This record gives sequence, C-alpha cells and structure tokens, in this order.
Amino acid sequence: MTQEQAMSLDDAAGVEARTMVLERLIQAPRSAIWGAWMNPDTLPLWWGPDGFSCRTKRIDLREGGEWLFDMIAPDGTVFPNHHLYHEVRPEERIAYALLSGENGPKHADAWVTLEALDGATKVTLGMVFTTAAEFQAAKAIGAEELGQQTLGKLERAVLSR
Repeated sequence: MTQEQAMSLDDAAGVEARTMVLERLIQAPRSAIWGAWMNPDTLPLWWGPDGFSCRTKRIDLREGGEWLFDMIAPDGTVFPNHHLYHEVRPEERIAYALLSGENGPKHADAWVTLEALDGATKVTLGMVFTTAAEFQAAKAIGAEELGQQTLGKLERAVLSR
C-alpha cells in the first residue's frame, strides 16, 4: 500500500468518526417533502427540535444561496446558524455547509436525500462534523434525538397539509 492510499484510508476512517446519519420514512410523496423543505415560508416553521423556533434574517433556498437564522431554544437561548447551499438537486438532494452564525466557523457539512419508496419518502439527513470532538459534543447533548425530533416536525408539517 502506498503512503497516499494509507492517507486516504485514514481520511475515510476520520470522516466516519465524525459522521451522523438520521433516517425517517414519511408516508408522503417526495414532492411534498421537497416542497416543505425548499419553501422559505414553511422551512422555518418546522426546522429544529421540539419546542425550538427559528427567526430568519435572510433566506435564499437555491444552489449558491443561504439561510441565515437564529434557532431559539424553549428557554430563550439563541443559537445563530448560517446554512450555505452548494448543491440543490430538485426532489433528490440538498447539500450545505452549516456555520455557527453569519460567516462563522464551519460546524459541519450536511446533506439531505429524498428517496421515493412506494408512495412514501425515505428522508436521510447526514452531517460530517468538522472535528471528532465536535461530533462527540453533539452526541453528548443528544443531537441524534434532536435531529429525529426535527424530522418528526417535518413529517407532521407535511401530513397536516
């Protein structure tokens, strides 16, 4: 094995140690999920864990666009967020950088994929955290459960339409 191949394997192992993937099967067509995700009026209504709300400053949901917002916890704690969209494939995939505040440090690279399955949609939300320590910190505060709550809010938003 060459040094380059060994480094590539190390990088792959490092990425795996920083990756969180959440899935949810929603009994709605892919177009409905896409519509809720890519609508600047509805995305802020369901995004975030139970009890959280979003205060949008700027939103432009397209490749090369951004969403600058504060996520507000039930206790009033404000978490500044900035999503920079670098891939938008209609009804298939969205990929974005997740920054801590406007043009702040990158927290993670994130993506969502939508897969049509017999009238339902498998939603996969993934994040590769910048460091293993950030990944571990996110796990420690329950990020997987909080992410599932977010997908649950998406499901309720889509099914209530």
